[in-house]
Amino acid sequence: MGDELNRFVHERKVTSDMEHYSFPDTSIPTAYGPYSHAVVAGDFVFLAGQIARDAVSGHLIDGDITAQTARCLEIVSDILKKLGLSLADVVRTTVFLSDIGDFEAMNRVYSAAFQAPYPVRSTPQVKMPFGALVGIEVTAYRGWHGSAENS
Repeated sequence: MGDELNRFVHERKVTSDMEHYSFPDTSIPTAYGPYSHAVVAGDFVFLAGQIARDAVSGHLIDGDITAQTARCLEIVSDILKKLGLSLADVVRTTVFLSDIGDFEAMNRVYSAAFQAPYPVRSTPQVKMPFGALVGIEVTAYRGWHGSAENS
């Protein structure tokens, strides 16, 4: 594993052809449950859905849909960065909204974070945990970067 990636990855588990990553004690909020922050499978990186949590307290941040969307995207971006990727490498997103009426406000923040050509996206309305207004999960492609071990 490359020295640069070793500095950031605090927990890495390899199972068959997949690599599972968690990032405790970083700006990325600790997982609430039994899941990895990211799983690398071949050239694809799958990130767990993120809600707008504070990295220190782990609690949902105060704020409206725009503040929470910005925080979700910040967390997603931080996870990707630790794997040598960025939002430009995202090929698919799912944006979960607790109220589909927040779509337009969320979309303004979202569209400022991503550049054309945009990733494919689904945006269902769901009941979010802990009273969150939004949650975002992504899939990224790292094929043109080589493996995380070579980054």
